[in-house]
Amino acid sequence: AAYHYMRIFNSWVEAYEYTPTANGAVVDPVITGTPFNDAYRYMDWLLTVPLLLIEIVLVMKLSPAEAKSKSITLGVAAALMIIAGYPGELIVEGNLGTRWFYWAAAMVPFLYIVYELLVGLADATQLETEPKVKDSILCAQAVTMLSWLTYPFVYAFLMPGYSGANAIVAIQVGYCIADIISK
Repeated sequence: AAYHYMRIFNSWVEAYEYTPTANGAVVDPVITGTPFNDAYRYMDWLLTVPLLLIEIVLVMKLSPAEAKSKSITLGVAAALMIIAGYPGELIVEGNLGTRWFYWAAAMVPFLYIVYELLVGLADATQLETEPKVKDSILCAQAVTMLSWLTYPFVYAFLMPGYSGANAIVAIQVGYCIADIISK
């Protein structure tokens, strides 16, 4: 994650320039001509998101077979969610209908993961007999879901009229905040 965040930062610095006015106010970002590479963020998510879900599963009182099954299905669902969303992330202007299509496609595994964390694993959570561990698992599930709810909204920032560099800034700031909360 640290490697990818350093690459995101470097890509950002190369892609946008902020020039203060004479009175010190910062104007809108200016595109330098070097493209911002959002693939670093998606690569980070492709590695860390399935691992986060598997980590939650592995601390639960599940049989080895159930833990393996849930880990695989949640890990694959997380990867599919990220892979499905990435092509739409590349569409930042013009006809945004395709962006909406990829957003909806990514929402299918996203909603499955939410369902599994809150409903599908509820019985396993209730099997925990140690109150502190049970509370920690419930907290991990809730915090994961609350922090993850920000991502679909951030992805949709382009939709209500943001455009150009301002849209990219809004999306990236939103993702950074969401990543800090969820990690």
